Amino acid sequence: MPLRRLRSVTPAVTALATVVALGLGVVGGKAVFADNADDASGGGDAPVAGTRVDVIVKATNSEFWQSMLAGSKRAGHDLGLRLGLFGPTAETDIEPQIQLVEDSISRGAQAIVLAANSSTALNGVIDKARKAGVRVITVDNAVTTETEGFLGTDNIKAGQQAGQRMCRLMTARGHEDGAVLHETSVSGVQVLGDRFDGFKKGLAEKCPHARVTQTLANNNDVNAAVGQVSDALTKSSRPAGIFADNNVSGIGTAKAVQEKKAQDSVPVVSFDSDPAEIAAVKTGAIDAIVVQNPYFFGYQGVVEAVMAKAGSPAPANLDPGAVLVDGKNVADRDLASLLNPPKVKK
Repeated sequence: MPLRRLRSVTPAVTALATVVALGLGVVGGKAVFADNADDASGGGDAPVAGTRVDVIVKATNSEFWQSMLAGSKRAGHDLGLRLGLFGPTAETDIEPQIQLVEDSISRGAQAIVLAANSSTALNGVIDKARKAGVRVITVDNAVTTETEGFLGTDNIKAGQQAGQRMCRLMTARGHEDGAVLHETSVSGVQVLGDRFDGFKKGLAEKCPHARVTQTLANNNDVNAAVGQVSDALTKSSRPAGIFADNNVSGIGTAKAVQEKKAQDSVPVVSFDSDPAEIAAVKTGAIDAIVVQNPYFFGYQGVVEAVMAKAGSPAPANLDPGAVLVDGKNVADRDLASLLNPPKVKK
């Protein structure tokens, strides 16, 4: 199969993760896998078998990133790699993540798959890794220095989907000109900024007089998000809609909406597919979620990393796409593997 550069991949067909791998001829070898590269012994007859790859996610306390680790683990098994799975505890842990990259360099990793917690703070250590001959593939959050490739959702486009749905939901309640609360996790993160920009664009398409009047940052803390949204819902100028830009913000928003019994009056659109968010979609505390494919991120990120190490150029920018899930399709069989993917807890 010839190597193809994919611009958009439907998240429901994770099997397409093997497209690039097959182009390199690496699938099908006997595999040996271990969670820690220091304990692994790569094997099999695949051309890249035994390559040392470290995967570093944003946070190990998130089911989203645990799903990415599971996808990476599967790719490591399929390709017979010496694979290490790592990550700091929380997405706010930038310095610990920098140290993890330093550790990978010292450990002799030949390639790194990195979901960076900052678009700029890891530039120096990424440059150091590449100067040492380590190939670096970034996932989810693009950085502002050179890498061998980037894999992630077009968050402006995905955010636009969220804004379009919010307009429909507000219009159905007679509040198409209303105020929207933006609940975010951490300010200054490029991924979240893109989602917000896309959301505003999508909202303005059919609801030009609707406005985002407040942005609240919860520092990736569910309880903080609950408190912020609860306070907003108790005011006389309560929002006509709430946009939550990640799973922590979505979970906190859903809890507050349930506590204030605002499910029928205040629509909520969120990102990601944490089990608590899926449950909230089923109860109506969240009206819709924009779902990415972290399992694909993990699998394809590892595939691209070993491609780069083997001297075959990886796609410069691969967008797997995103799916909008609501009460009408949340139980669809076709979405089951997307909404409940395998997970690896570290």
